[in-house]
Amino acid sequence: MSLVVLKLGGSVVTDKDEAETVDVAGLDAAADAVSTLDESGRVVVVHGAGSFGHHYAAKHGVSSDAGTHDATGIRAIHDAMKRLNDVVLDALAERGVSALPVHPLSAGARASDGSLSLPLAATETMLDEGFVPVLHGDVIAHAKEGATIVSGDDLVVSLAAGLDADRVGLCSTVPGVLDTDGDVIPEITAFSDAADALGGSDSTDVTGGMAAKVRKLLALGAPAHVFGPDGLSAFVAGESPGTVIRGDSA
Repeated sequence: MSLVVLKLGGSVVTDKDEAETVDVAGLDAAADAVSTLDESGRVVVVHGAGSFGHHYAAKHGVSSDAGTHDATGIRAIHDAMKRLNDVVLDALAERGVSALPVHPLSAGARASDGSLSLPLAATETMLDEGFVPVLHGDVIAHAKEGATIVSGDDLVVSLAAGLDADRVGLCSTVPGVLDTDGDVIPEITAFSDAADALGGSDSTDVTGGMAAKVRKLLALGAPAHVFGPDGLSAFVAGESPGTVIRGDSA
């Protein structure tokens, strides 16, 4: 049975302009899509932080690079993400999806070099028993940094590689990877296909993380699709909306 890893961006399920505000229409559409995927195969869901986690991360000065040893701040960020996770789980449950939470703070860690370790035994067992694991962007213990933010994108890469996913979908408010004219690039098989639009190979990513995302997705052994909310139903139907990123191993 095929396995799909689906990332729902925080901007899809929340209103990022209002603290702790759910985008009800966006979440409903996403939950409908997940319920369809669940009927046809195994699925793992990852959702972003949106207006829940980002608000508290900014308040406590925590990012993917800047850590904290303040347990109160760490709990505030994590608790906000659990509140959003509960809302997502409830939306899925209303559609008959047997969704269960997997909280990265308790499941993984970062080494001092920033590499992510995400043990997958619990996630794999949930899948084997017919459940839909639901992970989320979170704060995570980080060697020599206290705790930093782990993004949904990083979780998707670890999950897809570790679980040998057949397809990967990343749904956000962006319709795909855009070229220098603002048009969607249909397919990327090498970083050079989009280097001009993504700022080349500079380590400083001024495109909001897209360059780093493309590099990571190229290394996966499965095709990864980057698309907007309008492409969600097409992805669920097995089509290729937005941009498909397909490295040599995919």
